[in-house]
Formats: sequence, C-alpha cells, structure tokens
Amino acid sequence: MKKKKRIITILGILVFLGLIYVGLLQFKISQFIKEAPKNADYIIVLGARVKGTVPSLAFASRINAAADYLKKNKNTVVIASGGKGPGEDISEAESVKSELMKNGISENRIILEDQSTDTYENIDFSKKLIPQNAKLGLVVTNTFHLYRAISIARNQNLDVQGLPAKTPRSAVIKSYTREYLAITKFYLKRYILD
Repeated sequence: MKKKKRIITILGILVFLGLIYVGLLQFKISQFIKEAPKNADYIIVLGARVKGTVPSLAFASRINAAADYLKKNKNTVVIASGGKGPGEDISEAESVKSELMKNGISENRIILEDQSTDTYENIDFSKKLIPQNAKLGLVVTNTFHLYRAISIARNQNLDVQGLPAKTPRSAVIKSYTREYLAITKFYLKRYILD
C-alpha cells in the first residue's frame, strides 16, 4: 500500500513539474509573438511541408504573412528557404517563390535557398545569401515556431527579429506539442550536449 502511494505521489510530482515546464515554454513562445518592425532589409521565410506542389496550411500562413509584409515594405528582399523533402515535387523555397509571385511580388526580390532540411540549416544556409549591407532582418514562421527559430538564429550569430504567421487552428495542438519537444531538444543540445 505504501509503495502504491509513493508511486502515485511521484507521478503526481512529475505531472506537476511537467505542467510548470510547459507553462514556462508557452510563456517564452508568447514573448516572441509581436508586431514586426517596418522596412526590414530582408526577411527569411522558413520552409515547411509541401504536398506535391501545394504548401501545407502552416506553410501557406508563413508565405501569406511574408507577402503582406513585402507588399507594404517595397525595399525588403526575401530569402525563400527550404529544400525538397519526401513527397514534395518542388523545393519548399520554390513553393515560396511561386506563391509570392502569385501575390504580385517581383521575382527580382526573391532569393532562393533550396538545400536546407531543417531550421538549423534554413538559418545557416540563408545567412550566406543575406545582401551585403543589410542590417535589419526578420524570420518568418508560425507563432509556435518563432521563439526557437530566433533562438537558433541568434545562436548562429544572426541577430534577427520575428514576423509571426498565424498557426492554423487545426494544427495548434499537434504543432505546439511537437514544438515543446523540439525546444527541449534545442536546450539539451545547447546547454548540456555541447
């Protein structure tokens, strides 16, 4: 009986600590969701899943946020980032370019980075394509992903701010759950495994 009580107590403590941890992560994420500054020199649209040639809902939200920003800020260039993964007929970068052009964004404002396979590479490979005299840069991604994306960029000595794209309602639970795990992995990699 005592053993059973002890197990229940330990499980209760672990659940409680887990909830506090998730709450802290959610707080960190929410701190990065704010209005982007105007007249950025460049924006980087981080890749996400493309189904054939059609961007997923979360990805489409990123592209739409970028298109809105580019229409209002005529001197900003965009780095479309993301390679071609399984089930994708075109690279994620090509998908960004295609959708932006449909939204009236001129091709000469779009720079392609079509080799990356994850957020670390999105940032690393895009860094090399930033125009020489550019100062103010923004990372475009969904609200759930912004904190980690900016943290990864700053970890790679790229000082950027965020341009938040809405997270589709249908993807909220799945996206945030995966993101809590991804942030934990980022912390482990940065603070413990390095």
